[in-house]
Amino acid sequence: MKELAIDSGRAESWRSGLTSMHWRVLTGGFLGWVFDGYEALALIMVLLPMLHSLLTPAQLASAPIYAGTAIGITLLGWGFGGMVGGIMADYVGRKRMMLWSVFLYAVFSGLTAFSQTFVQLCALRFLTGLAMGSEWSTGIALLAETWPERARAKGAGFLQSGFGWGTLLAAVIWYVLSTAHPLGAETWRLMFAIGAVPALFVLYIRRGIQESEKWVNAVRSRRWAATEAGAMASAGASSSDARPFTLTQLFREPEARRRTVLATILSIVTTTGWWAISSWLPIYTIAIGKAQGLGNPAAWASRVSIAYTVGAIIAYMIAGFIVDAVGRRVFIFLTFLGALVTTVMTYALTHSVQGMMMVAPINGFFTLGCAYVWMAIYPTELFTSTVRSTAVSFIFNAARLIAWVFPIIAGSMIKTFGGISHAALILGSVYLLGLVIPWLLPETANKGLPD
Repeated sequence: MKELAIDSGRAESWRSGLTSMHWRVLTGGFLGWVFDGYEALALIMVLLPMLHSLLTPAQLASAPIYAGTAIGITLLGWGFGGMVGGIMADYVGRKRMMLWSVFLYAVFSGLTAFSQTFVQLCALRFLTGLAMGSEWSTGIALLAETWPERARAKGAGFLQSGFGWGTLLAAVIWYVLSTAHPLGAETWRLMFAIGAVPALFVLYIRRGIQESEKWVNAVRSRRWAATEAGAMASAGASSSDARPFTLTQLFREPEARRRTVLATILSIVTTTGWWAISSWLPIYTIAIGKAQGLGNPAAWASRVSIAYTVGAIIAYMIAGFIVDAVGRRVFIFLTFLGALVTTVMTYALTHSVQGMMMVAPINGFFTLGCAYVWMAIYPTELFTSTVRSTAVSFIFNAARLIAWVFPIIAGSMIKTFGGISHAALILGSVYLLGLVIPWLLPETANKGLPD
């Protein structure tokens, strides 16, 4: 039930009741997601100089394949790491799992700077993805279980914005490094060396954040049901000392299985659409710039990418307020409707780089901002504390385990579909599923977080 208090005829502020501990939890999750955003974009930013440094002249003839492989391997590790880490967080705790996740991916990122061969690079990128995959789900679960009802969605949106700020940080740092060239052709290595900085963040996590009492109490009470419906069905039965495996628990209970499958489909819609829309945006902008006869179309591609990210950050910051006002299902419906419309605007109706600058932030608002922030808010409200991290990580990372092949086959897809615009429009049609599936899931606004 929504927490309201009347003071001089006005509703209590959503910030009322938030303590320094609440803000430390948000700061911890936010900074962790900043580092993830930095790490994700750093690889893309340095791909060209990195490949020229590690590949032989003969291998460079197939540079797009090697680039796609490096990105795909990172996504694969990210997906597996997120899945395993999310499950472990339901057994060993959110704080402990977040600590190890941040520390290990900082170490492996730093080691990436010393790669001497492409095979070494891919191995370290896989390990980096494996380590950083679980940071998001543990941070989201910890915030959801510690923040009060009226502020939870806002806090989750703020946490999610960390990814956008991280990508902007990576773009700025690479701009400075690529301009100064302190190590010449090997300057790309500094991007990964900087990625080792989050190791210091482990000290903050250890001293500034407490474990989730909601999770601790649920485990002590042996509340193994995955949903409130499952808890009601098992009411009266004696609690078992043997804890079911959390991942199988999501599919053992009928209601949990239904929610998991439907939410995962929505996650696949988000990731498939975002990959097609965002990853091809710079290339498409360059092609438009060349068609216009512009002297430096690559510069326009950078500006469009930044505008796209700014639009996403705006969405992250205000999404929590919108989702509380209109409800979870309406928000998701409007998100995918906006994503569908802006995809058509971007790849069918825009034919100049100036037009791309106008449509890019709107596109980013829906296809990256709103399309990902619902996963930080809604799934935590669908499942109970003993399986929450497992559920959130499965829903989020199952899509990654599918999407990791996309960068590798991107060139073939563009050729098969007859160009970037056609490929983006065809893949973007997946957003149609997002208009239907939300109505098959329960509305959770103002109902509190399941124990």
